[in-house]
Amino acid sequence: MLSFLKSKPLLKDLLSDNYVDIHSHLLPGIDDGAKTIANTIQLTKAFQEIGIYQVITTPHISHYVWNNSAETITAKYAQTSILLEDNNPKFHFQAAAEYFMDDWFENHFKSEKLLTIKDNYVLVEISYQNAPIQLYKTLFELQVAGYIPVLAHPERYLYFHKNFDEYKKLKKAGCLFQLNLLSTVGYYGERISKTAEELLKKGMYDFAGTDVHHMKHISGFDQKIKMNSISNLKEVIANNQFFKLH
Repeated sequence: MLSFLKSKPLLKDLLSDNYVDIHSHLLPGIDDGAKTIANTIQLTKAFQEIGIYQVITTPHISHYVWNNSAETITAKYAQTSILLEDNNPKFHFQAAAEYFMDDWFENHFKSEKLLTIKDNYVLVEISYQNAPIQLYKTLFELQVAGYIPVLAHPERYLYFHKNFDEYKKLKKAGCLFQLNLLSTVGYYGERISKTAEELLKKGMYDFAGTDVHHMKHISGFDQKIKMNSISNLKEVIANNQFFKLH
C-alpha cells in the first residue's frame, strides 16, 4: 500500500515506557500549569496511562510574570514529592525550570546557578511576540557561563516562520531545539504543525517535550499524528533517553 494511504499512528503510541519528558508544568500553584495538588496527581496518573513514567517538570521562571526561583521550585518539588509518593509511587520525577530569556535572565545566570534539566542543559523560551533584540548575545553569554541552551518549542515562534534561515542561525549559535509533541497533532494550529514538520525533515530537533499544563493537553495524545516525518519524530523522541532518571 502507498505510504500516504496508511493510517497515521496516535501520538501516545509513539511514546514507549522509557520516554523521559523534559518539559511540563506539574508543580501545583506555581505557574500556569497545575493549580492544586489534586491537579498534579490527576496529571501524573494521566501521564502513566499514556506510557510516561519519567518526567523532569519545568515551571516557568519569568521574572516579570512568574517570579519563581531555584529555591521556591526546589521547595515546592520537595513538598509535592512527598504527596505524590503516597498516591503514585511508580511515577519518577524531578524539577528544573523553563527560563524566559529577557534582560533579567541575562543578569541572573551570571550571578546565580540555574536549574538545569540535566548537567548543564538548560530549558529556555523566548517571547511569542517578537525575538529578543539581544537574543544571540544572550545565547553566546549563556554558553560562556557553561550552559547548553535547549530552546523550547521553536515551531511556535511565528516570527521565525517568515525567515527559516533564523532557525539555521540559532542552531549555528549553539542552540538545541525541543519539539512540543502536541505540535505534531495540530494542537496549536496548522501553521505551527507545518513548521514543526519542516524542522523535523531537516533534522533540526534534538529532543521532544509534552509541555503539559492541564488535562486538555493530555487529551491531545489520543489524536493522530498529522505529519509524514514519523521516522524522524521517533528518533527525536528516542533522544530523550539521554535524560533517563533511573
